[in-house]
Amino acid sequence: MLLVGRVNTLRIFVIAILLSVAFAGQAQQKKEFKVVCISFYNLENLFDTLDTKGINDFEFTPEGPNKWNTPKYFEKLDNLARVISEIGTDFTPHGPAVLGVAEIENETVLEDLAKRKAIASRNYQVVHHYGPDARGVDVALMYQPEYFKVTNSKSYRLTIPGRDNFRTRDQLLVSGELHGEMVHFIVTHWPSRRGGESRSRPLRIAAAELGRHIIDSLQAADPNAKVIFMGDLNDNPDNVSVTKYMKAVPEIDKMKNGDELYNPFYNLYKRGIGTLAWRDTWSLFDMILVTKPLVETDYSSYRFYRANVFNKKFLQQPTGRFKGYPFRSYAGGQYLGGYSDHFPTYILLVKEVE
Repeated sequence: MLLVGRVNTLRIFVIAILLSVAFAGQAQQKKEFKVVCISFYNLENLFDTLDTKGINDFEFTPEGPNKWNTPKYFEKLDNLARVISEIGTDFTPHGPAVLGVAEIENETVLEDLAKRKAIASRNYQVVHHYGPDARGVDVALMYQPEYFKVTNSKSYRLTIPGRDNFRTRDQLLVSGELHGEMVHFIVTHWPSRRGGESRSRPLRIAAAELGRHIIDSLQAADPNAKVIFMGDLNDNPDNVSVTKYMKAVPEIDKMKNGDELYNPFYNLYKRGIGTLAWRDTWSLFDMILVTKPLVETDYSSYRFYRANVFNKKFLQQPTGRFKGYPFRSYAGGQYLGGYSDHFPTYILLVKEVE
């Protein structure tokens, strides 16, 4: 059982965990740890209601086919705020300290989201850079400033040689101090499978190569860099883009060279757990990968503890053919008033209390 309690006025919380001590004949020891939740959530078309010049967002305007209006917009914000308010709260009452998001139109929609009653007390701040996506959707990072202090951010563009008209989401790098420890967050949303998985695969491989380049640059500057790579990859944990090009492995003991990433969602996927469903098949596109310094066994600084898909009942389609699927905002052109077509994912980082 995990025990949660307040440590100090900075809203750092602790959990007591029974750890097996790696010494023969020594009994298990109960230790206290600070815990931090890191999450990713594809918000499924979080648009404002304005028809923005130069952006293909007419679909999400009052005059567009979705009849997207102010009441629907604020209902969507309230729904998403409820989800965010509950992610990880079994372990830390204030949920995600850092939250990567995808499919947002601009910084304003996230500022509006942060003000909703369910999460307003957390004072979420936003890091967002405009990208070139034709629909105008981007990735961004939300964070609680009592946990994380941003020191730098940079946006990386994916270009495909010979395809000058290709436009997709940028990859966002945000560096900062997580309770004084330097951590780098990369938020991404790889190209879709439109046109078929095999036909579109080279685009996601190119996105993986860009992500790997960002990580390699961070590791070249600091071999012990703590990097958390998160996003909707539009590929599963066993796809070549993730395993070969991102060098993401399913077991910690397979991290031989120091540049591999640990993918804690691989085994969840193999157990049939997913973040989205299509034609009765579950996929786990929404992943959070970490570099080796985050999986060391010395808990004097923040280390990976566990990973989960947040798929509580209220997030699931309650009835009908798609019962159990993510309860989304729109389906078949009809407004459902749900949350998103993806479940969020999260990991916990823990640090031993001195």
